[in-house]
Formats: sequence, C-alpha cells, structure tokens
Amino acid sequence: MRVMNRRRALWAAGAAGVAAVAAGCSRSSGSDASATSATTSAASGSGTTAAAPQETAGPYPGDGSNGPNVLIESGVVRSDITTSFGSYSGVAKGVPMTLTLNLKDLTKNGAAGTGMAVYVWHCDRDGNYSLYSSGVTDQNYLRGVQVADANGTVTFTSIFPACYSGRWPHIHFEVYDSLTSAVAGENVRLTSQIALPQDVCTSVYAYDAGYSRSISNMSGVSLSSDNVFGDGWDAELATVTGTPAAGLKVSLTVGVAAKSQNVQSGSGSGQPPGNNPGQQGGRGPGGNPPNSGMGGPPPHP
Repeated sequence: MRVMNRRRALWAAGAAGVAAVAAGCSRSSGSDASATSATTSAASGSGTTAAAPQETAGPYPGDGSNGPNVLIESGVVRSDITTSFGSYSGVAKGVPMTLTLNLKDLTKNGAAGTGMAVYVWHCDRDGNYSLYSSGVTDQNYLRGVQVADANGTVTFTSIFPACYSGRWPHIHFEVYDSLTSAVAGENVRLTSQIALPQDVCTSVYAYDAGYSRSISNMSGVSLSSDNVFGDGWDAELATVTGTPAAGLKVSLTVGVAAKSQNVQSGSGSGQPPGNNPGQQGGRGPGGNPPNSGMGGPPPHP
C-alpha cells in the first residue's frame, strides 16, 4: 500500500471537511489500473469526492497564457472537438472517444457543478497539439468548451490521444466558474489532467496502425514514473468502457475545490534537472515539447 504522498497531503489540507482523499496503490498492470479507476472515480465509500489536484497546463494550452487563445474564438463552445473550426478546417483521425466529466463543487459540499465551464484539449493520434506542433499549426481541433448541465456533467466527442515519448497518455482540462470566464480566458479555477488506463491504451494502440509509435513510447513510461502522475493519480485515473472498434467512453468525477486551495504540489517524480516548473509555456515538468509529434526532443507535460 502506498504511503500518503505530498500531493495527497495537500488535497487533505486544501479540502478539509469537504473532500475525502481516497487511498490507493501503485498499479503497473492494465487490469489493476482499470480496477483503480472504477473505484477512485467515486472517491471513497462515504460517497464524497476527492479534490482533483492542480497540474501544469503544459506548453500547449491554447488559452492565451503563452500565445494562441482559442477560448475567445467563435465556435469554441462545442461538444464535438474532432474537427477544426472557424477559419481552420481539418479532422483529427483516430479511435472514437466520448469524454464525460462529472463536476462536483467542493465549496458547496460536493453539489453538482452546474453552470461551470470546462475547456478540454489533448494531442492527436500522432502526438501533436493543434495550434503549436509542426504540421498542425493551422488546425485547432481537439480543443473545446462545454457548460455543465444540471447534473454537473459535460460531454465531449473526440479521439483517443496518443502516447508520446516520456509522458503517460493523458487529457488536459481547465475548469471555470462560468462560460463568461471561460470564453474570456480569465480566472481559471482549476487546471488538471486525466490519466488513461494502461489496458485500454494498449488495446487502442494495437488496434489502429495510426498509433503505431505509441506502442514503443508507452513501453518507456508508467504511471509511477510519469512526471505529472508519478506522485499520485487516484483522483485523475479515468474509467473507460467500450472497445476500439465500437468507440470508447471515458469518464471521471472531478472534485473542484476553491481556487485558493488548488496549490500545485510540484512536478511529480522524474522532473529533468534544470527545468523551471513555473515558466508558463516553457520548459515545465517533463522537459522540452516535441517539435513534430512523437519523434522530437524530450516530452512536455
């Protein structure tokens, strides 16, 4: 059993009286990862939800913090993010994925996060990020905003992300208190990441030849060695159902604490020396971003 780590201690302090932190064990096998995701998305037996940890946005957020700001563009509020929008055109190819996030407002005793806005972004099948990576700077796919319904739920239609060198397969997201704040690109309440179960990733990458490089990349990283998830992933590991052929349903319950309580606990394990985690858009945890998908220099968060 894993001892309480630094991040988990911060969760407990930041959400005392509101969020219960789930205990967890490091998992290396796909079956264990799936079992963990099924239990930790519910957080604990008491029915409360663990606070999602604050994480780095990485160098490719597209939220105006380091260049492109997709949030202020007309058309960014959408459910299907597989296509580019506005003046851009293009479709991200890959295994279909539906992403559902269930938001819980921990400042309101875990009530549904009704009206909160979520911005989601992730890499494509080649490990590239639209607006930034070589070859897709003229695309803005795999980025979009949704507003939580009465149940605190947002849903996105997308494709399963690749595994690029040095990082565990993941999805980025930001939570805002309202759509007004989100489309202004201001006052983000929480920035975090979603980890994807090992067995699902393995199945996807073996099924679709377009993910071929993800197979070798994934062999060189694990959840415990990942420099974002390495210090704990209990509240970040998604539950996944479905098959690569029929499409996958990825879901996660997200406990959203007060903005003042979302203190980043560091870069996790494995941060390369000389990096500056506080440098927005620069060499944050995980090293330099790849220049062209998964074959470039060291990875980014």
